[in-house]
Amino acid sequence: MIRPNRALSALLLAAALCGAGVPALAEAGPRSASERSETTRMEEAEARALLDALGMDRLMPILRDEGLAYSRSLQGELFPGAGGEDWAGLVDKIYQVDRLDRVMLRRFSEEMAGVDTAPLKAFFESELGRRIVSLEISARAALLDDTVEQMSREAYSEMVGADDPRLEVLRDYIETNDLVETNIAGALNSNFAFYQGLAAGGALPAEMSEEDMLRDVWMQEPDIREETENWVWSYLAMAYKPLDTADIEAYTALSRTPEGRALNRAIFAGFDELFTDISRDLGLAAARFMVSEDI
Repeated sequence: MIRPNRALSALLLAAALCGAGVPALAEAGPRSASERSETTRMEEAEARALLDALGMDRLMPILRDEGLAYSRSLQGELFPGAGGEDWAGLVDKIYQVDRLDRVMLRRFSEEMAGVDTAPLKAFFESELGRRIVSLEISARAALLDDTVEQMSREAYSEMVGADDPRLEVLRDYIETNDLVETNIAGALNSNFAFYQGLAAGGALPAEMSEEDMLRDVWMQEPDIREETENWVWSYLAMAYKPLDTADIEAYTALSRTPEGRALNRAIFAGFDELFTDISRDLGLAAARFMVSEDI
């Protein structure tokens, strides 16, 4: 059974944003191709401005670094001693920042169509919003270091042991945004896509059906759940440590607004598509070396 993909299950701004989502507004009527094209450009420009306010341009290189690190551990598990520069080259293309950015922008702009982004940009461009984004990005970068990650988990364990009242504020934020369950769903989707890539590349037994793959993926759910819960809590405890309780509560309040819920839906939809595509490509690439080892 393949180890749960930490790089994909830990996702997103891990936390950055909000609850269940609202539907896009219905269009008034049919539009011409030129009108649709112009609207798409406007929507993407608006989406780009909001993504920039969220620090996505700073997050994407970090996600690439996480992915490259994960690919090295994947190589050691599935085809140790093989791959070499060929594997590194394939992985480099899969995790190109331009590719990550392009997929996110397209899906994010689709999901945010019809949503009023003004209150969101006002928050994230405010002094508090900029500080929150900077803390999130800095913490995400720091967690690339395994030692820092272990320290963050130990610090969170100490908070639990001391029954730190700040945990309730974080719990409200996590539950409002449904961060754990949504990240678990994304990780399961990504791991299933990885199996599909392996199967397409001929690295799985021909008799293994998609039902078999799904069963194997669901067997990983308890491990993924434990990993995700630990990561989300320790990440947030570290990232938001410099914030006052009132600051976190203000962020949670934004999460409860219709615009905040729509933003959360768009962020998770974008990352779900992005990491599902990446996982499938990684599986297909890995299959090349797994099959060659078996010959």
